[in-house]
Amino acid sequence: PRILDCLAKYNAKATFFVVGSNVSSYPHVLKQAYDMGMEIGNHTMTHPNLKKLSANNISQELNQASAKISAVTKAAPRLLRPPYGNYNGTVSSLSGMPLILWSVDTLDWKTRDADKTVNCVLNEVRDGSVILMHDLYEATAEAAERIIPALIQRGYQLVTVSELASAKGYTLTN
Repeated sequence: PRILDCLAKYNAKATFFVVGSNVSSYPHVLKQAYDMGMEIGNHTMTHPNLKKLSANNISQELNQASAKISAVTKAAPRLLRPPYGNYNGTVSSLSGMPLILWSVDTLDWKTRDADKTVNCVLNEVRDGSVILMHDLYEATAEAAERIIPALIQRGYQLVTVSELASAKGYTLTN
């Protein structure tokens, strides 16, 4: 909610890739994000390394997460961020949606240090960057509250992945 409040304050958007197993704990936050115009993507049901799963298990991970997300938002996710950035041809073909990776990895999940996250973003961001952060941690929320206004002040427009692709003239396809 802190991140959503900050995004709203600065009229900014983001894409949230959601782990299906977390939906039942935070349905109101997911619905709020969706209602605010944030893009909601699939991040699997249980966050496994998809490259290590059978085709059947990959499909289960993706379908279950999409079903959980759709039950709350009434819209199926159209993007997939594979956990750890790990995917192969099987994952790609079974997903039926574009696979989204990142260009700035804050390592916020590892450091859990707001200052390090802020410094990473502000030092590495470029026009068109896709910044990877995890909304699970207080330090990330604190960092977002500093990063969002700083990026706006620098002239960046914070948009969803699909909006970014469109602005850059890319068509997102599987």
